[in-house]
Amino acid sequence: MARRRTGQGEPVTSASASLAERLDGLLFFPVTAYGPDGGLDLDAYRAHVRGGIEAGAAAVFACCGTGEFHALTPEEYRAAVAAAVEVADGRVPVVAGAGYGTALAIQYAKLAEEAGADGLLAMPPYLVVASQEGLLRHYTALAGATGLDVIVYQRDNVVFTPQTVVELAKVPGVIGLKDGLGDLDLLQRIVSAVRADDPEGKFLYFNGLPTAELTGLAYRGIGVLLYSSAVFCFAPEIALAYHKALLTGDDATANALVDGFYRPLVELRNQGRGYAVSLVKAGVRMRGLDVGEVRSPLCEPSPEHLKELAELIERGLALVPGDAATTVTVTEA
Repeated sequence: MARRRTGQGEPVTSASASLAERLDGLLFFPVTAYGPDGGLDLDAYRAHVRGGIEAGAAAVFACCGTGEFHALTPEEYRAAVAAAVEVADGRVPVVAGAGYGTALAIQYAKLAEEAGADGLLAMPPYLVVASQEGLLRHYTALAGATGLDVIVYQRDNVVFTPQTVVELAKVPGVIGLKDGLGDLDLLQRIVSAVRADDPEGKFLYFNGLPTAELTGLAYRGIGVLLYSSAVFCFAPEIALAYHKALLTGDDATANALVDGFYRPLVELRNQGRGYAVSLVKAGVRMRGLDVGEVRSPLCEPSPEHLKELAELIERGLALVPGDAATTVTVTEA
């Protein structure tokens, strides 16, 4: 059963706390596992989600960008969200992706609610570039369709003005903005405008850029500490070390990880279309869990890039304070 928005006056516990209160830590965006026949592999998926939670994830964002939301049928989507909820078992919140046009986004939202999700990450509408008024209507309708809280994702064809975010922050159930655009000038103006309109508000902001750790220090400068970590999927040791450094002001460790691991990883990611997903799945396989390959239209990384990824993971693990390097074996040809 999905958790409804917590009313004022209720005690804040792991079961009754609002989603906004529970999103405090490193956010895990698991890949979706497929078997040899290309179908959903829920056993591998459960193992992946379980491993992330046990490694220290603060929340599970199921079937989002890294989880290939675009490639899932509604039946697969519901099954995967339900599996994540089953594994989480209330220990951490589960947020599910929902997207496309308003009608389909609402259908996915209702499936997520039926599956027991705690909230939604509202992906950009399919293809169209809408006006600010149209975007506001879209997300208002989505937030009103279920009892789930909603985080709105700004990227690609969805770019908000500060005033539109001010209005979104007033919509019941809309609790935050995930920024995948990377325009810090715009984001700072958004943060300022929302704060000026409601100084006591609790609206959340997330760094949603691919490989968000690369820009973590910059986002921290405007008060944005929450972020999605794709690296956590395959190297939680590295992701957690960076997260701790970011929060404690250990910039020396943070910069060492950026220089030795994250920047080279981003440069590798930028060498192939769709590598923000396919490299992550390859990394999960390298660390011992077969989650299958990406679905078309995405493609697998080249053998040369897989070799480079394995070397990068080894280098990153060696940079983790207090931990020895771990040898990684590439199993894909």
